[in-house]
This record gives sequence, structure tokens and C-alpha cells, in this order.
Amino acid sequence: MNVVRTILLIAFIIVSVILAALVLMQEGKSAGLGAISGAAETYWGKNKGRSMEGTLVKITKILAVLFFILAAVLNTRFF
Repeated sequence: MNVVRTILLIAFIIVSVILAALVLMQEGKSAGLGAISGAAETYWGKNKGRSMEGTLVKITKILAVLFFILAAVLNTRFF
């Protein structure tokens, strides 16, 4: 059982580091002065799900769920 806990702990640390890096790579959600003139509604704004930022958001959500699951499993007394 100690081996399983060590593997889960290593996976938890790796997910934590990758999650922190992905959050730092994302752009801010504020539109700035572009929202005043209507420049925020561009091609990249409409197709955000297909862009690099959309991919980062999806991966961040998946890793965040994995982070919480690993944290809950590591907190139990099973291991």
C-alpha cells in the first residue's frame, strides 16, 4: 500500500506543477479598452474554443478535477 501512496503522491505533485504553469500561461479575462469600442468581438473571440487559449482552458479544467480527486484520495486513510 505504501507504493500506491507514493505513486499517487508523485502524480499529485506533477499535476500541481503542470496546473500552476497552465494557469500562468493563460491570458487575463478583462477585455481592457477594446471592450469600449467593440473590438473585443473579433474572430479569435468568437472561436475561442478552437484557439490555443480555449485548449488551455479545457486542459486546466481537466487537471483541476484530477487535482481535487487526487487530493481527496490521498487524504483518505486507505493508503
